[in-house]
Amino acid sequence: MTLASAEERRVVGAVRKDLLVGGEWRTAEGGRRYAVEDPATEEDVAEVAEASPADAAAALDAAVAAQAGWAATAPRQRGEILRRAYDLMTARADDLALLMTLEMGKPLAESRSEVAYAADFFRWFSEEAVRISGDYKVSTSGANRVLVMRQPVGPCLLITPWNFPAAMAARKVGPAFAAGCTVVLKPAHQTPLSALAIAQIFDEVGLPPGVLNVVTTTSPGDVTAPLLADPRLRKLSFTGSTGVGSRLMAAAAERVLRVSLELGGNAPFLVFADADLEAAVTGALIAKMRNGGEACTAANRFYVHSSVAAEFTERLAAAISELPVGRGTEPGVRVGPLIDAQQREKVAGLVDDAVSRGAKVLCGGAAPRRNGYFYEPTVLAQVPEDAEMASTEIFGPVAPVSSFDDDEEAIATANRTEFGLVAYAYTRDLGRALNVAEKLEVGMLGLNRGLVSDPAAPFGGVKASGIGREGGDIGIEEYLETKYVSIDKTW
Repeated sequence: MTLASAEERRVVGAVRKDLLVGGEWRTAEGGRRYAVEDPATEEDVAEVAEASPADAAAALDAAVAAQAGWAATAPRQRGEILRRAYDLMTARADDLALLMTLEMGKPLAESRSEVAYAADFFRWFSEEAVRISGDYKVSTSGANRVLVMRQPVGPCLLITPWNFPAAMAARKVGPAFAAGCTVVLKPAHQTPLSALAIAQIFDEVGLPPGVLNVVTTTSPGDVTAPLLADPRLRKLSFTGSTGVGSRLMAAAAERVLRVSLELGGNAPFLVFADADLEAAVTGALIAKMRNGGEACTAANRFYVHSSVAAEFTERLAAAISELPVGRGTEPGVRVGPLIDAQQREKVAGLVDDAVSRGAKVLCGGAAPRRNGYFYEPTVLAQVPEDAEMASTEIFGPVAPVSSFDDDEEAIATANRTEFGLVAYAYTRDLGRALNVAEKLEVGMLGLNRGLVSDPAAPFGGVKASGIGREGGDIGIEEYLETKYVSIDKTW
């Protein structure tokens, strides 16, 4: 293992790297382990347990055993555990941020922001735990009474991605715990350390054994398939690609398993003729370059009115070309590496395809010659609609810009995709803003704003971008079942 400093060795060394099953940290079946790589150096930073299907089954056993007791735990007590997790996560923000940067590559400033965002889900759902409500009313006939109860779904399998390893875990674990559900958490194999660190925090703040179980593996299909087939599992929540989500949904359908999916995106970024261009460029930098473009919410297609397209594109290229690229631990770095060689090759292929079809490279357009999975921040102008990146999630630091002449044309082009997670629009006209908000086929819209994520807001998409919502006051609904009791008045 190669780490650059004593601080990095301390932070990585403090994390338990085994499986968490039933409140105990245990080695994987056969003692198997796998390496976690720093994408900025292509060197290993740690080894964690390689779970087998039997290990996952043991984790589900533990979750099932703990379910009744956790569901019966007072809502205030569940909330206080979440609040203590928020406090401890906030106190350890610097260590958690460094850990995330080492395994995922994003700049430290962004990792710190993610840790704060992740912790806020624990604070938010600590408050929601005591607000689970029901209903009681007289039936329309008057002959009986109607009682509506909200109860936890039961044991959940939560599968999280590598691009936001702390936030995606917190966004699922927080409402599950608040609702009274137990959990088997399967983090992405590239970034298991953040999830393991969060599990340690819950261990320290008094979460009962078996409520949270963590299995790490490089073979997610083999490990999760038996759980999806187990009748004791009551819910699946997955964040990741639409392709994988579709297969998981098909597997879950065999048992009519309750499912929530947050899947791929192809976000349009619309700049209208009356937009504040300075604000639009600032928003574009956030929407496109946050996390190096490796976000389902990243702006993927820029459509700019022809009257301001040249000026906007020049400004954007000037801003993006100045972003420092490097290892996320280096001072001033704004863009880190992509997650692995495969992702870098995908981004390079999409750029090459667009250029071959007539797109113009205004900055970037290549992978620098250095260790790590880096790709230069890139702006492409005059990107044709038949370019592959127009219909493919780029997941990298590439901003393709095209122009439009008519509002309805822009909206129709923006909607011409199977995805519908998020869109961004810049205009100073209220009527146009409302028209755009009503007609764009997305679950979220950033209006004159390049960031939509907020623990207090419902996150999710339409079409092939997923099912269900995470966060906000409806986020806990995904983990609750509704039970109706008809009570005879004369009883």
